[in-house]
Amino acid sequence: MFRRILQSILERHLARGKSILLLGPRQTGKTTLLRQLNCDLRIELIDPRTRQRFEKDPSVLRDEILALPKSNQRILVVIDEVQKVPAIMDVVQGLIDNDQAQFILTGSSARKLKRHHHMNLLPGRVVSLRLDPLTLEEHLLPGLIELLTDGALPSIRTQKTALDRETDLLSYVETYLEEEVRQEALVKQMGTFARFLELAALESGKIINFSNIASDIGVSGTTIQNYYEILVDCLIAERVDPIVRSATRKKLTKSSRYLFFDLGIRRLAANEGERLSKERYGELFEQMVGLELIRLIRLHIPGAKLRFWRDPDGPEVDWVIEYKGHYLPIEVKWSERPKPSDARHLRVFMDEYSASEPGFIICRCENPLAIDESITALPWQTLAHPACPLLQTLLSLS
Repeated sequence: MFRRILQSILERHLARGKSILLLGPRQTGKTTLLRQLNCDLRIELIDPRTRQRFEKDPSVLRDEILALPKSNQRILVVIDEVQKVPAIMDVVQGLIDNDQAQFILTGSSARKLKRHHHMNLLPGRVVSLRLDPLTLEEHLLPGLIELLTDGALPSIRTQKTALDRETDLLSYVETYLEEEVRQEALVKQMGTFARFLELAALESGKIINFSNIASDIGVSGTTIQNYYEILVDCLIAERVDPIVRSATRKKLTKSSRYLFFDLGIRRLAANEGERLSKERYGELFEQMVGLELIRLIRLHIPGAKLRFWRDPDGPEVDWVIEYKGHYLPIEVKWSERPKPSDARHLRVFMDEYSASEPGFIICRCENPLAIDESITALPWQTLAHPACPLLQTLLSLS
């Protein structure tokens, strides 16, 4: 069993008397994590009979909670897959406001919850957390190629054979992406959305042009934009926005990049094989680092944001962490020995933005390397350690 970093964060917020909204894609381990906690009532809305009971009358929840034996401690209730019955949030809010119960609400889609207006009334009383696939810090490091092709879902990482991992990844794509996400899309032409999923997986990590994808599929750009919003709301994709502010550059890219939440799911959705080119591995390596940075931020520096920087006329920086008015630029190189020339865009960025040192190159080197006085190359494995120089730099800004 994997020890999740989020567990101690969740327990700390519960001790403060907060309720928790725990979101995360399917099979990231939400249910396993919560089974380690003692609760007074557990409701699993993925069960059809349970779901139908609360759909018919959400107020049943209040009656069941008030019937529980009273103790000196606040009643703790776990509701799994809460987005299945959004109306139950009315009852949850009343119980929280009256200090009658404490909740852990889990969900694998934020789309239906966003539509429920009372969700906006819960901040302050409810802490929103996200459980992602395993971070490098949370499990024994697999081989890099395996990580890029099979991803980091706990249920996949525990499979001992490549055949079993492939079977389970395919099952995930067919039963979740092809069914539940399609259902959220509310589209009549399922083949169109299926083709979009394949293209979105192939284009993962790239700067997205909605019009180009729309032309390939034969729908409007607005439809493609809505499809991407569905992927983000269903926690299948991460959107990374660019830095668009500059005193000297007028053509900075304004379009976003989208990353599939897991590289194994991405590969199966894209219908890519396991043997990829060196160039493709380099692209996936960049995506892996981006996903790892997003999760590092969520767990350790929740006020920070991951961005990127690109001038169509030349320089670009793969990833930039923005935190408290400071930029931390990061280049990713599929190299065991990065050269000073690999840092040239980092230098351009640091000249452009005063509060942007130091810079880092994440690569496949064995040990950290000094590129110059303000740029360091780090092995990708250092992202697995709390003492990572990149993380320590961010914490020093706190």
